[in-house]
Amino acid sequence: MIQDKSDEHFMREALKEAEKAFEQNEVPIGAVIVSDGQIIARAHNLTERLNDVTAHAEMQAFTSAAEFLGGKYLHNCSLYVTIEPCVMCSGAAYWTQVKSIVYGAKDDKRGSSKLGVTLTHPKTKVTCGVLEKECATIMQTFFSKKRT
Repeated sequence: MIQDKSDEHFMREALKEAEKAFEQNEVPIGAVIVSDGQIIARAHNLTERLNDVTAHAEMQAFTSAAEFLGGKYLHNCSLYVTIEPCVMCSGAAYWTQVKSIVYGAKDDKRGSSKLGVTLTHPKTKVTCGVLEKECATIMQTFFSKKRT
């Protein structure tokens, strides 16, 4: 698959967020939201720190982007996230009406595609597999360390 260089650039930024989560003993998922070629929100999982099961990277990024823009809709924005969004985050993406979602690695256990339903807004473009190996590796390393 030929990847757009800007997709790779922004996914690397999301990976930096995933690394922050890893260092904080959070599930290492990172996200950035981009508008007009600029990152307007950066986030990573905070479920342990906040003791909140809804504090996923995407949810944190949506809140931050909406605050930045001064509105709840992200029509001209792209979400870059290291792992396929879960059902909750896909549902939130639907309501934000984000223009596009770009994710790195599939989540065969909890990813929204596991349900076999489309939870994204009809106008949202979804791209998967951007820096897939790097995105999967940080998750594998994290859970491997947890098991030992």
